Amino acid sequence: MPKLKPGTRAPGAKEDAAITKAARSAPDARPFSDRDWKKAKAQVRVGRPKSESPKVFTGIRLDADVVETFRATGKGWQTRMNSALRDWLKTHPQG
Repeated sequence: MPKLKPGTRAPGAKEDAAITKAARSAPDARPFSDRDWKKAKAQVRVGRPKSESPKVFTGIRLDADVVETFRATGKGWQTRMNSALRDWLKTHPQG
């Protein structure tokens, strides 16, 4: 079960019975039984979709002024830094 936010309160037995009774009285709604919950399977995928070109984590030491300059450009600074490195690769052939 996921962690609940602070201050969240679960309904007591009396309140739960009233909710279940109300749900059963609705013509188009039927509460899940314990058996239904055991058969239930998640239909959604959690997390980001898989990338065609996943990034590789690396620990790299850069000069503070370089990092500060990119960070000062706002959200997405790491992506911009990656683009700057990619541009450098285009002008410096490997091999």
